[in-house]
Amino acid sequence: MQSRITTLAFQGLEVRLVSVQVLMAAGLPAFTVVGLPDKSVAESKERVRAALTSLGIGLPAKRITVNLGPADLPKEGAHFDLPIAAGLLTAMGILPADEMESFLVLGELSLDGACQPVNGVLPAAVEAVSQSLDLICPAGNGGEAVWAGDLDILAPKSLLHLVNHFKGSQVISSPIAEVENTEQVQLRLEDIKGQEAAKRALEIAAAGGHNLLMSGPPGSGKSMLAARLPSILPKLDAREALEVSMINSMAGVLKDGKLTRNRPYREPHHSASVAAIIGGGRRANPGEVSLAHQGVLFLDELPEFGRQVLDTLRQPVETGRAVIARANMHVTYPARFQLVAAMNPCRCGHLDDAAKACSRAPKCAVDYRSRISGPMLDRIDIFVEVLALSAFDLTRAKPGERTEVVAKRVQTAREIQRERYESFAPGSDIRTNAEAEGDTLEKAAPLDGECLKLMEEAIERFRLSARGYHRVLKVARTLADLQASDQINRSHVAEALSYRQGLSG
Repeated sequence: MQSRITTLAFQGLEVRLVSVQVLMAAGLPAFTVVGLPDKSVAESKERVRAALTSLGIGLPAKRITVNLGPADLPKEGAHFDLPIAAGLLTAMGILPADEMESFLVLGELSLDGACQPVNGVLPAAVEAVSQSLDLICPAGNGGEAVWAGDLDILAPKSLLHLVNHFKGSQVISSPIAEVENTEQVQLRLEDIKGQEAAKRALEIAAAGGHNLLMSGPPGSGKSMLAARLPSILPKLDAREALEVSMINSMAGVLKDGKLTRNRPYREPHHSASVAAIIGGGRRANPGEVSLAHQGVLFLDELPEFGRQVLDTLRQPVETGRAVIARANMHVTYPARFQLVAAMNPCRCGHLDDAAKACSRAPKCAVDYRSRISGPMLDRIDIFVEVLALSAFDLTRAKPGERTEVVAKRVQTAREIQRERYESFAPGSDIRTNAEAEGDTLEKAAPLDGECLKLMEEAIERFRLSARGYHRVLKVARTLADLQASDQINRSHVAEALSYRQGLSG
């Protein structure tokens, strides 16, 4: 008696098909799982045996061998439980072999036979569609699997539920695709008193997807400003929502299988390790940079992060990908995020206040800034100083622009950019000015003679690198887009340069 069930193994977001081959042969009773299984997969035979016992099914007194092929591919995770159980039931004639061949199966089993949710069902469902297969997954994952497209999904609550469905005594209802409620309470931009210059920088960063660094004394509002950035960003479109949800599915943070239209906002603590920020661990899980894909990664107290963490951030900031290299695997996760950071001007935070500054001022500011490498600072598009609030700002400042007004301007600028890059680079993934590179950027942001002269003077004065020059060009293009201007003029270049001066100071 033998059977074959299709399941999969994960390498990042990449899915590799795995064949679960079950053979029941004469010999001394034994139950062996081979094919490079890890500890959780090797233990699955005990969970499967207990689950079958709960159904009143005993394994035959034969030599049972379960092979997970290809044999040289590492198998990790509890999602192999359900395909192994399905393979055993098929080999025993309880499940129909001809029907089971058309399904990709994954899921964890509890000892009483209940199907437990697992990570990665959405990428698995997408792969099933590409392979013209249908899907069997736990009921708790059915909602997310529906978003993959045109496929039949069986989402049983238990192993008994699955057996009864194929026996015709019970029907598994189709799961329903749901979207997370986007009408959540968001922080309002107008709640912040004063800080008009910082709000302007925040709007520009939102409009062009630019990296932003805010510097100012404690309590000036840097964290409050960053937390309100998602409220003025446009909602995720269908493709972006699917990308974000696939990463969340792999990380096990997709809430109830519902897709969201809200952009991610991640704010890891400065004690976070390289593996936590970039990704890694035993199973090469996605890190904060990937969980912030298509959203915002906020790093508060930037110089307090480890030097190795900051230097490792340079690659994903530049390329939009997080590459995790291991001896036995090479995993790549998408990481196209918007970096927003905040820092005090020095360790004590009161550099410009003689009454509060420490005895080492101003040298402490130089030492504090030196914790951030030059190449990392060079990847920041906009630098803005957030000054301490005055008594007038705290007591009598008028409310600023409403969040909806600023968000509408940002949305309009984003639409201008999307249409531009669809015409300049058809089929590319470029959506914002921050993502434009090379010839595409030069074509999108041409400078006239007056602007070129100003830019040349700035390159000499501020010692701009080639990367710094291109980032000024991107910000100038965004400033023009906010004014719905086809041409970049001198005022756009001058304002973009003003946001660069703090980086070289």
